[in-house]
Amino acid sequence: MLKSLLAAALLLLPLTLAAQTAKPVQADSTSAAARPQVLLHTSQGDITLELYPDKAPKSVANFLQYVRDGFYDGTVLHRVIPGYLVQGGLYTRELQPKRTRPAIPSEADNGLSNLRGTIAVARGADPNSGTAQFFFNLVDNRRLDFVGNQSGLTWGFAVFGKVTKGLDVLDKIAALPTRPLGPFAGDVPNPLVVIDSARVIGEETPASGGSVATPAKSGPTKPGPAKPGKKPVKHAGNG
Repeated sequence: MLKSLLAAALLLLPLTLAAQTAKPVQADSTSAAARPQVLLHTSQGDITLELYPDKAPKSVANFLQYVRDGFYDGTVLHRVIPGYLVQGGLYTRELQPKRTRPAIPSEADNGLSNLRGTIAVARGADPNSGTAQFFFNLVDNRRLDFVGNQSGLTWGFAVFGKVTKGLDVLDKIAALPTRPLGPFAGDVPNPLVVIDSARVIGEETPASGGSVATPAKSGPTKPGPAKPGKKPVKHAGNG
């Protein structure tokens, strides 16, 4: 039974990583003026993000490229688990996955902690499988922090920014009822929460709408029901 649970967890965002031993280090070393900011305009309200290129350069560059390409426009926040997280970044309104760029190396060992209001790279069993998906921590999820490089479970999830405005919007999203829909067995908010646009603050609007929604070459694993206190959310990632 234990082996089967661990095997299943490799396909999910693990809620119960090993106990943390390292003290989290927060990203205060770079001036706020030097940190890129992104505005997500969603159907539930606006969310402003501050990113940490000094701590997670690859993750930030990857996220910003998707933003500048218009990739996130029209995608949904497809997974909501109250008291845990809100996840999105890959699926259209029809809950079809979009084609992504190649995966990036994990930066989960950057010293940043999955605290309330932070944004992190979602991924699959392989720590280096993150692409376009991300999740917001609704609470302090230190169990999702880097512990060691022994396995995908101990690697944790790479924080690369935080919400500076709109945390109340995330809380409102977390309070929505959820349902099974499309390829998902549960946790899809009702109504769907759409990212109408994602823009880097201070930059011009991109000329095109970015990638056309097409099924990924290797689709994400179908999720199972996920509730706080159980091994939850499917990975966010390959594809």
